[in-house]
Amino acid sequence: MKINKKWSLLSLASIPLVMTLGNSMLIPVLPDIEKKLNITPFQVSMIITVYSVVAILLIPIAGYLSDRIGRKKVIIPSLIIAGAGGIVTGWASWKMNDPYWMILAGRLLQGIGSSGAAPVVLPLVGDMFKSEEEVSSGLGLIETSNTFGKVLSPILGAFLASFFWFLPFWLIPVFCAVSIILVAMFVKSPKKQEEPQKFKEFLQSVKKIFKNDGRWLFSIFLIGGIIMFVLFGLLFYLSNVLEERYGIKGVMKGLVLAVPLLALSISSYIGGKKIGQNKKIMKWCCTIGLFVLGGMTFLVTFTENIYMLLAGLFVCGAGIGVSLPSLDALITEGIEKEERGTITSLYSSMRFVGVAAGPPVYAVLMKSSHEVVFYTSGGISLFAAAVSLFFIKPEKEKEKNGEGAKEGDPGLKPALE
Repeated sequence: MKINKKWSLLSLASIPLVMTLGNSMLIPVLPDIEKKLNITPFQVSMIITVYSVVAILLIPIAGYLSDRIGRKKVIIPSLIIAGAGGIVTGWASWKMNDPYWMILAGRLLQGIGSSGAAPVVLPLVGDMFKSEEEVSSGLGLIETSNTFGKVLSPILGAFLASFFWFLPFWLIPVFCAVSIILVAMFVKSPKKQEEPQKFKEFLQSVKKIFKNDGRWLFSIFLIGGIIMFVLFGLLFYLSNVLEERYGIKGVMKGLVLAVPLLALSISSYIGGKKIGQNKKIMKWCCTIGLFVLGGMTFLVTFTENIYMLLAGLFVCGAGIGVSLPSLDALITEGIEKEERGTITSLYSSMRFVGVAAGPPVYAVLMKSSHEVVFYTSGGISLFAAAVSLFFIKPEKEKEKNGEGAKEGDPGLKPALE
């Protein structure tokens, strides 16, 4: 990989890092926000959910625009909007007596910005590299940046909140500014070889994709949503019980929350490096990772010992980390460049559905018992593993010059049912 492409990739990796910090950094601070604003656990969960809901709606539009006008022209304005949202939330929480609704408004702006930034990174990586091995390695780095942000964010959020509870809000525009500078300086979108399709032709091509490849695409969409649902739900649950049941607060709580995320980051990095261009390995990495996640969350129901709980969640994080790069690689390499931004944005939307649904659903489950939380997590994770096992079925690669090959086709499309 050339030096300039490495810098481009590192610059792109800053985007999911920024977006992850903008969301996950607030997880350990939510109980403090709940007390400061005198609101319910469900209301405080909306600070995560409103960010994600607007992203769900706008990500497909951002993906379509990135296919039409270029990835970079969508990413930079989106980062500016996300930074503006951070300023609104920071100012409201600092200066207003009753800032809850203004905080939600700022989070809404951040969601709008995030919808056009992080999801567009995946297809841009696919555009930048020709070989499947480089694409897989690049996506592994992007997913690792995403997960590294998840590891760093609870520690950083808890540390900042130890000074002022609203300080994590102010860090978001700073990170956005850094990312904007890096992308503007180092990222060059590949030039389009052809004129963009007309909208009617584009819709027909997308319909054809879902007609031919709908089964494995919808399976990946569903699995991505479930993984994020379980991850953010468990983090929300853990953030509350660490303080209420175990008396773990402040930076120490951030460090404890980072334990499963560290496993996720390490396994994601290794997985992205090892899967290469083998579609069967991608499928089995995803399936095994989900079975590990489901099995371990079931086992965790039998203990409330903090050390056993963290050990179990460490293994759960590793299972998630193995699955995510495989899903990214399958969907990015499985779609032609002309529709890649739109299809991968739909996948990102489904991941945000999980992020949006996790905290409020787990806020309700927490009222029942520890067992209900982990039985639900285990059951839905094993369901996702079954979907991966039975509906993602890689076949042998088609010969590049074989039947159905198109002129100029780089041969990246995985022959998936």
